[in-house]
Amino acid sequence: MSTKKKLTQEEKDRRFYRRAWNAVAGFFRFVMRLSATGKENVPAEGGYILCINHIAAVDVISVAAVCPRQLRFLAKKELFRIPLLGWLIRRLGACPLDRGGSDVAAIKKTVSLASGGELVGIFPQGHRYPGKNPADTPIKNGAGMIAYRSRCSVIPVCLKMKKQKYALFRRVEVIFGNPISNEELFPAGEGNSEAYAAASRRIFDEICRLGGFVPSDKGENA
Repeated sequence: MSTKKKLTQEEKDRRFYRRAWNAVAGFFRFVMRLSATGKENVPAEGGYILCINHIAAVDVISVAAVCPRQLRFLAKKELFRIPLLGWLIRRLGACPLDRGGSDVAAIKKTVSLASGGELVGIFPQGHRYPGKNPADTPIKNGAGMIAYRSRCSVIPVCLKMKKQKYALFRRVEVIFGNPISNEELFPAGEGNSEAYAAASRRIFDEICRLGGFVPSDKGENA
């Protein structure tokens, strides 16, 4: 007589995520008119960092609904205290983030997830910029630091839509670029503030290139 293998909590959560994704991702793709290109650039396994331009809170849904594998994000810890919502986002793989504390804990958690073989989504800008040309927005050095410390490759992802604002049934493009290796981001092999800044800039420039965005003082955007 065979004994049924008992699933770990992680395995249960992954199954839950897949069932939830199968149930609702199609609905979001329809309502948000989501289209995706370059999904083949997301490897089926292994730790990678998805770097995405930030427009609104629903960016997470936009990318997750078309991503070929489970995407992990950090979410502010206050959300985990809300009945039902906290349970749901935890089961979907979100990790609590203390936004009132330092960025160190968030960086360590992101590095840990990516190093452990997860696909982790982060926003190099650090803030939402609805209606803004992403090429005109500032970026932080966190993306470069996380890439260096995790030794994981980075997959640039561009969210592109009319006026860079969400609207009901307004088409949203999710463009996945080719992975950028650590060797490309850190050719000298050094990890310092200058190297992090250069790597972050390299990543975000590629995100903008995918969407055809250029700084306003250098010409019109596609």
